[in-house]
Amino acid sequence: MLKIPDNQVAGHQAGNGKLGPLVDGLGRFYKPLQSDERGTNEGAFYSSLSSNTRIPGHICRFFPVFHGIQLLEASDGSGLLPHLVLQDLVSSRLNPSIMDIKIGARTWPAQASEEYIAKCLERDRETTSVSLGFLITGFQMYGSKESGFWKPHKKFFHGFSADDVRLVLRKFVSSNASGDFDVDPDCAFASVVYGGSNGILAQLLDLKAWFEDQTIFHFYSCSVLLIYEKELALDGSSSGAEVKLVDFAHVVEGKGVIDHNFLGGLCSLIKFISEILTTPDKCQTEVRIQDSENNPFYSGNGADG
Repeated sequence: MLKIPDNQVAGHQAGNGKLGPLVDGLGRFYKPLQSDERGTNEGAFYSSLSSNTRIPGHICRFFPVFHGIQLLEASDGSGLLPHLVLQDLVSSRLNPSIMDIKIGARTWPAQASEEYIAKCLERDRETTSVSLGFLITGFQMYGSKESGFWKPHKKFFHGFSADDVRLVLRKFVSSNASGDFDVDPDCAFASVVYGGSNGILAQLLDLKAWFEDQTIFHFYSCSVLLIYEKELALDGSSSGAEVKLVDFAHVVEGKGVIDHNFLGGLCSLIKFISEILTTPDKCQTEVRIQDSENNPFYSGNGADG
């Protein structure tokens, strides 16, 4: 039995007659292939990934395991469609906190149509993609059994500033994370989630070292997922922190040139996270005033559409 993922925080989401990914509860994630060249491109990327000897083993761990392409009944009821069969990155986790961050100041490949480039450019200029080199597109943060997840609606991210990004990255590793912006984030889990030899920062630095050399691919509109478990972080020894790369519909050949677009965004994200580790007490509390009639937050378990 396939079902809508409970822990999807960004991207196209199934439900209410919409096409989106499904999970089987057994560790596999089924992503419908887009019908145009984007689907063909992503399928080809995954198909070649496992046999590409130019990608070091320690870098392969950042990509979801690929199990092939399968025809499945689409979530929107449109019939059989090809789906990428991927590793479900959170199926074995208990109440995972997840953040989806789209990397790069530019989100379109050079060969994209003028219409698509104009659309992307207009969107990117309205977000932190251009100013910071990355964009937070979605997240969920686990509070407690009673409060469930804090999982903002998509409109929450509209008009984000650098200070908003700092605040959310701090809240992501706080024991008191919530939609109440009057509560100062305590950054209680920063050292065990972002820090340490196996923490998120160390993993991002491993990726950075590869991107400083690799000229195989250019990754446009690709996301970095940050994942950890609060219950593990409470123990103080481990958090299950993990970094994964997802969304490869716009990957193109690097042709011997370093992917400065992705590398620049990755370096910017690393800088923000490094600052949290070096100044954990300076939790930014000033944020935009939200329109109370359009509150972008909700608390509760389950997916946000």
